[in-house]
Amino acid sequence: MSNVSDTDPVTRSYRDQLEEGRRAMAHLLHVWHERNGWSHKVLPALADALDLGRVHNSQISNLRNGKLASPGPEVFLALGQANAVLHAGLAPIQEHLAEVHPDLLKVLTNGAVPLLDSQSNPLGAGDLFEIFVGLASLPPGFDWRIAPEESAVLSASIAERLCRGQSWRQCRDAVMEAYPVTKSQRRERFAEVMAGMRDYSAEELDGEFLDLHATHLKLEGRQGLSAEDFLAELRSGSQPG
Repeated sequence: MSNVSDTDPVTRSYRDQLEEGRRAMAHLLHVWHERNGWSHKVLPALADALDLGRVHNSQISNLRNGKLASPGPEVFLALGQANAVLHAGLAPIQEHLAEVHPDLLKVLTNGAVPLLDSQSNPLGAGDLFEIFVGLASLPPGFDWRIAPEESAVLSASIAERLCRGQSWRQCRDAVMEAYPVTKSQRRERFAEVMAGMRDYSAEELDGEFLDLHATHLKLEGRQGLSAEDFLAELRSGSQPG
């Protein structure tokens, strides 16, 4: 029998690290899916269609919810290889997917952003495993740490900043043209937030933020703030002089 108690500092640290890693992986997958407009069936379908490894719909769903405590190595292998395929672009796999899974090809054509590290390299199986066990941080652009209680304020601040003091009726055409997303559901949601009809949730903002920043840059002629500074400014409520 072990003499180490549940209250031992080393044991607590180890358990906390695993819990933090599980939460980080859940957040990463949720934002990845949100950013691409995917259901939890997309990655398993891609892995199956290209024989990248086995990962089930339920495993993706449970990873996104932080409920899968010990996924096997094949899960990380499948996710890492799927991410490498997305990073390479759809051209090499387009003909094959058109033949074996045309619906999946359509989904990926609408959204196939890969997970990249700070040097713009695709995250592999080992990188994803290190995040899952709490040994590595989330990659840039996937950890804005937007809290649920600030999402409404940030939504209003984003709308005010992108419309630059104009009413939605006055600025709608220019803002919608600058918004880079093509998926109709996301465009409709964006328009509702800009018009003040609804707010983004914290998770939606995490998934949308890079595209919101890109909209800001387009409207500012590519002379705007970095994504991190843009978020800081929105949080502070300050406006450019």
